[in-house]
Amino acid sequence: MTPPTSTPSPQARTATAQTRPVKPLWVALGFVLCALGFVGLVLPGFPGTVWFVLAAASFARGDPRWEAWLLSRPVIGQLVQDYRAGLGMPLRAKWIACTCIAVAVSFSLGRIPVLVGQVGWVLVGLFGIYYICVRVKTKQ
Repeated sequence: MTPPTSTPSPQARTATAQTRPVKPLWVALGFVLCALGFVGLVLPGFPGTVWFVLAAASFARGDPRWEAWLLSRPVIGQLVQDYRAGLGMPLRAKWIACTCIAVAVSFSLGRIPVLVGQVGWVLVGLFGIYYICVRVKTKQ
């Protein structure tokens, strides 16, 4: 009887070779999404948290060290962890988000020349406000 060899099977080598070039792409995507998240923290009406949640997911696939770095950021990490735990949004954040949606829709409404487009845009804004108020949990 021959002892088992330590060389991986051809299938394992192929799977490893295919995932190696993809990991840096996940990390790069994570940095792009982080940049969008930081822009969202500064610009009113542009959400930041959703980009950080997506960035954390990208980092998790690419390099867990970058995910740990993102989760260790003081405000951002807590937002991502709360989302992952299903805890919802603080009431203050809900008010800010709904106000930003209302302001963004009202300021951009005059730039839409067609009435159907204006009505559609208002409906999109109202759906966003409905979703935040009704569907997203309020964190205590």
